[in-house]
Parts: sequence; structure tokens; C-alpha cells
Amino acid sequence: MFENEHTVRRFMTERVEGQFHDRYERALEQARSEFGKKYFMIIGGRQVRTSATVAQMSPIDTRLLLGHLPVGSGRHVKQAVMAAKKAFEGWGRLPYKERVRVCRAAAGIVSQRKFDLAAWISYENGKNRYEAIADVDEAIDFLRYYAEEMEKHDGFEVRMKSTQPGEKSRSLMKPQGVWGVIAPFNFPAAILVGMSAGAIITGNTVVVKPSSNTPIVACKVAEIFKQAGLPDGVFNLVIGPGGKVGAELVSNKDVSGIAFTGSREVGYGIARAFGKARPKPLIAELGGKNPAIVTDTADIGKAVDGILKAAFGYSGQKCSACSRVYVHKKVKEEFLKELAEKTKSLPVGNPLDQNTFVGPLANEDAYKKYQQYVRMADRDGKVMAGGSARKDSELKYGYYVQPTVVVGLPKKHRLFKEEMFVPILCVDDYEKLDDAIRLENDSDYGLTAGIFSGRQDEIKEFLDCIEAGVVYVNRQASATTGAMVGCQPFGGWKDSGTTGKGAGGPHYLMQFMHEQSQTVIE
Repeated sequence: MFENEHTVRRFMTERVEGQFHDRYERALEQARSEFGKKYFMIIGGRQVRTSATVAQMSPIDTRLLLGHLPVGSGRHVKQAVMAAKKAFEGWGRLPYKERVRVCRAAAGIVSQRKFDLAAWISYENGKNRYEAIADVDEAIDFLRYYAEEMEKHDGFEVRMKSTQPGEKSRSLMKPQGVWGVIAPFNFPAAILVGMSAGAIITGNTVVVKPSSNTPIVACKVAEIFKQAGLPDGVFNLVIGPGGKVGAELVSNKDVSGIAFTGSREVGYGIARAFGKARPKPLIAELGGKNPAIVTDTADIGKAVDGILKAAFGYSGQKCSACSRVYVHKKVKEEFLKELAEKTKSLPVGNPLDQNTFVGPLANEDAYKKYQQYVRMADRDGKVMAGGSARKDSELKYGYYVQPTVVVGLPKKHRLFKEEMFVPILCVDDYEKLDDAIRLENDSDYGLTAGIFSGRQDEIKEFLDCIEAGVVYVNRQASATTGAMVGCQPFGGWKDSGTTGKGAGGPHYLMQFMHEQSQTVIE
């Protein structure tokens, strides 16, 4: 029976949190011993070098050289697609139980190496230890949950009715071929593994392009799949810029489907180019502008906690991050006072430190974008908390900024409309709940949303009317983030996604397959 990994909860429940920190610290030391290593692409099971390499630096401290990475090209993608196409001939015909066995073996290895992977996530994208280990836990959950889904549905084979004696008919969901997997930086283990596992366990082969911010974690994942017994050519890894590697994946005629997580602009560009010759499946999660409502009957303390964690966890760099709040006028002053105080007290610093909550932004572009948005907020509204880059002491060598709360912006202001992907939270007030819901729905996006209320009629109205794929009620742990595999299928409506079927949910796997009806006369 599937159960979520829940590493931190387990250590805390067993009252051995110190052991958690000891293991993470040892993993950091092991990662440091590997700094400066050369990495390779994986094509058809072979390590592939390139003459051009790029130095991978850490957003924690841009003086830290993590490793040297190859710079792949369209030619490498072509080679990887050919290798994947060849491997598909065998992998796609294997009994589904064999694919399940390999994915479960991979989950076991990830579980054994979870602290090592978490350490590399921290170094590559700046997550604190709790966020990093949760990232790895989610990767494990995807592998195990999808394995259980395959077994539960008997490989998605269904016996059908017969039209005459001696006739046997069945419906089978069969793999489609080679899938391109284009992964983001913010969940370099969870999302990369989740999309890849969805394709692999259903019998497809993959060519994976990781984010340029987190290629080392992708290399570690490739090693794990090989160790788990995945045949050569089923998982291919091509590292390089989106303009070359991603573009070739999208244009290659032998790629049957694309799984993508990233910005709306890039995702819609892929959709236009990928389906140009003929319709092909695109599973894309495209971000959000996620709101929360605080009614006058809400528990204000719980609302502040939930919104704080959703807005500023991983420095706001989650597609599900809460970036706008609508609070009832009666409780606005109380809510804002507590929110501002708690925001100012959040520990900002090196994510390797045990007590840090807000680490660095992932790259210089995000760092500059934060400062641009703050200038806009200061000009058109009022910054109640935060609003500055952190350049004190050692933080000046990384991309550190303060979590920021903004009030007084016009309701149609671009900061209420654009996905920012930085730790900036915009707050406005309302009088009637239907006005708040209308404001929430007045967005191109529809990924996640939350409400804090003490009245069942308000909760029902919210649940009936909200236009989002993942919604939460009175969730102190996080108002809009933190979906768990097998518990909250994660996918968006409107411009937040292309399929309406969430990852880690019961409808996800069938997207990687197509149906074949078989009738045999005996």
C-alpha cells in the first residue's frame, strides 16, 4: 500500500531530529568533496563528452564551483532520440510488472541516497534542508505511487464485451514512443523524476533536458536509474541551452510527446511548434498567480502562518506560491500587523544553516527581477515588510533578498497579474466574499488557491466557484503549496496547464499512452 516518504516527519515523530541534521551535514561534506568534478551527458547508456563545457556555480555563493557540465546541441538530441527510439522496441513490449519492478528499485535507491541528493539540491538551487529533502521525498513518492497505479489497473488492460460467440475483445493502453522531458530548476528531483517516471513506467523511453540551473542533480538521477536496472537508451540525458536542446526536442519528428514544466510563455511556444505538423500530446504545467482569501471569521493566526509559508517557502520560487491575498476589511488591520511582524522575523540566509527559512534566489535574472518588482511596488503602493536585497557579510556573494509584503496597489496592477517567482506578496481588501472570489478568478492562471474561514457557507461558495486545479481550506501548513503525491493531484486550469489532469493523481499516467482495441475470434 502506497505511503508518502515523509522523512522529516518520521525523524521528528521518533524524536531523533538531531540525527536528521547529522546526516544532512555529512551529505554536505560529501558533496563538497566532489566540487569541480566533470559531468557527462548520457545517450544510449554511454557517457558523452563535449568540447565545450560550462562552470556550474552555486546561488548560495557564486564563488563556489560545483562542477563542469557539458554543453549539448541539437546533434546530441538527435542521437539521444535515435537511442531512445531503438530502446523503445524492447522496453515498450516488456510486461508492465517488469517496468514496475525497475521503478520500485529506483525508488529504493533514491531513498537510500536521499540526503546526498538533498545536499546537491541545496547547493544547486538554494533550497534549505527541509525543502531539499521534501523534494527528494516527492521523487520517491512519484515512483512508488505510479508503480501502484500500474498494478491497481493491471497495466491499464480492460476486458470488453463480445458481440458474438467465440469473440474476445479487450482495451489496452499502450506506450506512444519517445517522450521529451523538459524539467525546471525549482524541483530538480521531484518534477524531473515525476515526469520521467510517468513516461517510463507506461513503456515509453525519454530524452531529458534538465534546467541549466540544476544539471548535476539530473546526472545523479541518471546514475540511479541505471543502477536500478533500467536498460540503456530508456533514459537519455542531454544538458544544454533551451534554444538548442529544447528546440530540437520539440521539432524532432520522432518525439511522440513532450512533458514540460515551466513558464507559460515557453510552454505555449512549445505547444505551437510541437503540434505544427500533426497533433501530439503535450503535458505542460505552466505556473500560477495563486491567491488566498481571509474572511472575517477566519482564525487569523492560522491564516498568517499558512500564507507566510506559501508565499515565502523556497523564496517564492514555486509555481504554487501564494502571491496575492484578499482579506476582509474587518480583519485587515489585525491580519496585516501579524503578517508584517512574522515576515520581518523570517530567518534569511545561507540555506545550509539549520535555522534558515528563506535562502537565495536561484539565479541573477531572478535577483534583478525581484529588485525591479520592488521598485514598482514602492512607486505604486506601500512596502510593509522587506523590499531590499541582502548584501551584508557573506550574503553579498549570493542572490539573497528579503521576503516582501506590499499593500495599496490598484486591483488591476501588474503585480496582481504577473507570475513573479520571487518572494513578494501583494495584499488587498474586500467587503463581500463573491467580490473576493471574482478577484481571485480574474486571472489568466488557475493553479492553486486557498481560503481561511470559519463558516461552512463561505467555504462551500469558495469550493463551488473557484477556478483552480488545487484548492485548500484552512490549511495552516501552507495556504497554496505543498501538494502531496497520492493526496492532492497537482495540475492547473486555464493558462496553468494543458491537460487538466494532475501529477501524482489517478488520471496522470494514461496521458502517456494511447488506446488499442483488440478483438480475437477463436
